[in-house]
Amino acid sequence: MPTSKERQKKLPYNEGDWFAVPLRKGRRYAVGRIARVAPHGRIVLGYFFGPSLKRFPKAEALAEYLPKDAILVARCGDLGLINGQWKVIGSSSWRRNQWKMPKFKRSESISGATFVVRYADGDPSREVSEKKVEPSSVAVLAENGLWGSGAVEIRLTKLLMSGR
Repeated sequence: MPTSKERQKKLPYNEGDWFAVPLRKGRRYAVGRIARVAPHGRIVLGYFFGPSLKRFPKAEALAEYLPKDAILVARCGDLGLINGQWKVIGSSSWRRNQWKMPKFKRSESISGATFVVRYADGDPSREVSEKKVEPSSVAVLAENGLWGSGAVEIRLTKLLMSGR
């Protein structure tokens, strides 16, 4: 059985890589960046950006994108990267400390309780804490959850292609 380091070496992507996500209409793409990778792969933390593009950009052209400009930040499965539907573009000026593991918010529909959820900095698959908070204190945080690659594509399509 391969060790986690051996499996990590076989992944077709690395932390810091840029990749193109196909949108569900218009033969266009969004751009994402892998900010964290679970030790055994399978789950990544991605920062996703607009606008929608007709072609894959060069990695160097993406250096201007910053975490604060992301239209979606999500923990997601790596199936799109593994099967090649999400094309790895390459890496440029990767500074891990600029691309942090963010806090997420989680709301319970029945009780109405809201929580801040934190994941291990080096492992987007490992939750390390959850704290009950007032809903207004987490309004700007991304929703907690684990997105499949198809769900990410649908969400980005809605965010980038609305009104077209």
